[in-house]
Amino acid sequence: MRQESGINQSIGTSSQPPANEHTHALFKLGQIVATPALLEHLVEHCTHPDPFIRRHVRGDWGSVPTEDARENDFSVLNGFRVLSAYEVGGKRFWIITEADRSVTTLLFPSEY
Repeated sequence: MRQESGINQSIGTSSQPPANEHTHALFKLGQIVATPALLEHLVEHCTHPDPFIRRHVRGDWGSVPTEDARENDFSVLNGFRVLSAYEVGGKRFWIITEADRSVTTLLFPSEY
């Protein structure tokens, strides 16, 4: 999957985002890529990655521990790597944006 960043649409019907999610992108995503295994898993579960990418870029870090969420907040402000964790079909996956903001990768933790 190749796609340039520029995700700025809100998702869902609520007019207010969750408390931990901003309404705008907090950082650049760079090139968006995904591993073949993760893409296959998403297809099997009829799930598109865009809603998760939107959550990631807006600061909704998914199911990371509180200390990792705080580290992500710090990383956004200081230009470090950002990692979010989500689940589809009972399987956890990560979205990682590199510190230089050149690439964002969707992958399973076992593929890291």
